[in-house]
Amino acid sequence: METQQQQSEPVTSISPQGGLSLEGAETRNLPKLPPGTAPASQWQRISRQIVEFLDQLPDYLGSFFDKNQQAILTIVLILSAFVTVKVVIAVLDAVNGVPLLASIFEIIGIFYAIWFTFRYLIKAENRQELSLKVSSFKQQLLG
Repeated sequence: METQQQQSEPVTSISPQGGLSLEGAETRNLPKLPPGTAPASQWQRISRQIVEFLDQLPDYLGSFFDKNQQAILTIVLILSAFVTVKVVIAVLDAVNGVPLLASIFEIIGIFYAIWFTFRYLIKAENRQELSLKVSSFKQQLLG
């Protein structure tokens, strides 16, 4: 009974050249594999560097924004003004493309200019009223 419970010997072992080999088999015809630890450690180093960079990225961005807040705000305002002007020009070109709409807006503008002239510019007291309205608007706007 004890002979049936014999310990089995390991099938694989590491050869002195760093590759795996099989015991009890003829190994002259089998290819030798290089050890697989070197590329894994290189990938681990690269992944560790990437993780460290991503961990420190919010700190880098926060300090960059704190140092250059005024310049960044100025650039954003200039770009937003540029985009706004481009959108307004595109809308005006689209409105001018509609056949009757451009001429209707011109007529409305002419009538408004005539009304404004008769309402505020002909009499002196109306001009003073307009001047008071403009100055009060400046006070509200500028503080």
